[in-house]
Amino acid sequence: MRYSPPVFGWAAAALVPSARHAVRRNLRRIRGPAPLTRDAREVLETFGTYASCLAEVLSNDAEAGPRPPETSHRRVHHVHDARVHGRGIIMVTAHTAGWETVGPVVARNQGLKMMIAMQREADERARALHDDARKRAGIDIVHVGDDPLSSLPLLRHLRGGDVVALQIDRVVPGMRTREVELFGEKAHIPEGPLRLAQVSGAPILPVFCARVGYRKYVVELYESRLVPRQATDADLDEVAQHLANSLAEFLREHPTQWFHFGG
Repeated sequence: MRYSPPVFGWAAAALVPSARHAVRRNLRRIRGPAPLTRDAREVLETFGTYASCLAEVLSNDAEAGPRPPETSHRRVHHVHDARVHGRGIIMVTAHTAGWETVGPVVARNQGLKMMIAMQREADERARALHDDARKRAGIDIVHVGDDPLSSLPLLRHLRGGDVVALQIDRVVPGMRTREVELFGEKAHIPEGPLRLAQVSGAPILPVFCARVGYRKYVVELYESRLVPRQATDADLDEVAQHLANSLAEFLREHPTQWFHFGG
C-alpha cells in the first residue's frame, strides 16, 4: 500500500501514451513549458500519485475497515461562512488527489453528511467496485444523468443542511455547460452545480485536495458563492469563472495532482 502503487502508475504511463501526453499537455497549461526532464518527472509523479490515491480508496474494503487519512485544512473559515446560510453546501471539486478519501472527513469534521453526485460509469463492474469502496468510506453516491428527477435526492440532502459534492473539470457530450477561461484558454464547466445552487439557495464552495504523503492530504478551501434565484446569464458566468479561478489557483500550487487524463 505504501510503496507498490506508484510502480503500477508508472507502468500505466508507459503503456497508455494518450494519457501520458494528456498529462504533459496539462502540466504545460498549468506552469508553462519546461525541460523534457522536468516534464518526464512530473508526468510520472502524476501517475504515481493517482495510483496511490486509488489504492487508498480501494483499501476501504479491508477487513479492518476504512483507515481515516491524516488531513490538514487551509482557509477552513470558508466552510463556516458557507454554513451560515443554513441551506446546505454544494462543494465543487475536481479529479484531484484523494477527494473520495478526504471528502467524507471534511464533512464529518463539520458535523455534516456528504453525498457525491457522479455520472454513471460505463463499466458496471468498475462502478460497483468503486461505489462499494466509497460507501465504506461513508459517502452516499447518486448517479446523475439526463433524467431531471435524478437531482431530487440532491435537493433533499441540501434541505437537510448537509453537503452535496460535484466535480467540475470534465464534461460529456450533451451536457449543459458555461464557458470560462482556464489558464488563458477557453474551457467549459458543467452548468448543473450552478443550477442546483440557484434552485436550492445553497452556496457553492470550491474544495480541492492534494496528497502530500502516505494517507496524508491537504485540503484547500476557497471562498463560496451564492447564485440568485433570478440569476441572469451574467450572474451564472461570474460564479462559473470564480470556480475556474479557484481550480486554477489550486493547480498552480499542486500541478501534479490533477488526474485529467483526457487532455
